[in-house]
Amino acid sequence: MDRVNITKRGVDRLRAGHPWIYRSDLLGNPGDSIESGAAVEVADDKGRPQGTAFYSVQSQIALRMIARETVEPDRAFFRSKLASAIALRERLFPGATALRLVHGEADLLPGLVVDRYGDHLSIQTPIPATERRKELIADLLEELLKPAGIVERNDARSRLLEGLDQTKGILRGSYEGPTEYREGDTILSVDLLEGQKTGAFLDQRENHIKAGDYAKGRALDLFSYAGGFALQLARGAKSVRAVEISEAACETIGRNAERTGRDVDVVCANVFDWLRDELSSGARYDTIVLDPPAFAKSKSAIPAATRGYKEVNLRALQLLAPGGVLLTFTCSYHVGPEDFEAIVTDAARDAKREVQVLERLGAGRDHPVLLTAPETRYLKGLVLRAP
Repeated sequence: MDRVNITKRGVDRLRAGHPWIYRSDLLGNPGDSIESGAAVEVADDKGRPQGTAFYSVQSQIALRMIARETVEPDRAFFRSKLASAIALRERLFPGATALRLVHGEADLLPGLVVDRYGDHLSIQTPIPATERRKELIADLLEELLKPAGIVERNDARSRLLEGLDQTKGILRGSYEGPTEYREGDTILSVDLLEGQKTGAFLDQRENHIKAGDYAKGRALDLFSYAGGFALQLARGAKSVRAVEISEAACETIGRNAERTGRDVDVVCANVFDWLRDELSSGARYDTIVLDPPAFAKSKSAIPAATRGYKEVNLRALQLLAPGGVLLTFTCSYHVGPEDFEAIVTDAARDAKREVQVLERLGAGRDHPVLLTAPETRYLKGLVLRAP
């Protein structure tokens, strides 16, 4: 096994518990003398071992730690890690048919995502280390879970930063699609090859159900995608309107509502434009869900993202009836929890609304957060009431 030495700053980062070492903290950058995706021994400037990591030639995240000791990431290693991650979900959600089974660094398996949708699995291997071990991982998933099929969704643009091609397809078994799965008492349909991320937004699964518990009166779901929030809002609201710009997603919302037997008014429109028009009409809603896409995918995008988040929260608060509840989210890691609350506070001030925080939310328990890696806490949410 090759060795990579790191700076004192890199060692301090490891000792603080973070699993990433950046290229600027390598001593004597090995470049491509070590194959991208190889497992390497990590050592300090005096050669003292610090653990084992996956090495990437191209990414600014040069090392991703897999152990704090020297290990060989062989079949037994991966089987043990996968079995541990799966066992956690079985403990938390016995019998669940749609959830995340492996959540990358948070499950001590950097560069690997595995989601279950019914009898099928959808996986992502976004770094060279897991890409080159993809067949081994698929073998082990078949052994442990016996899925009808395994789909790979390796079409994320982040792969280009690792020198990997974008691709998607069927790795094992078969996939006829679309796939149906349940969230509480609602039935959703997802196309694992064409849907967002690995197919759907499983990180919001528990929050979807929570939204239904808050729902009353006229309800509004903004950036609705496949209607996960809208269908749950229909449990308690008198009426539900879902606004989504994608025509394909709007059609999916309609099918999901019909399949579940719930009435949802679907509006296919740009949310920003629709909000301005709706406000000018004098409309008010008792329950609003605001779940936009990630506006800040890099640090350079933070100023524009801040403006976007403020505008949609301002408009939502202006639409909210007295005593109404707003569930608002950001999935941008670069907008931290304090930043997000500051943006919403600014929006409330401009909307001239007093706001109570009822709950602070995050991704579901099947998307655990590694305490020493804030990057794994990307989804933030607030449940707000405006008297």
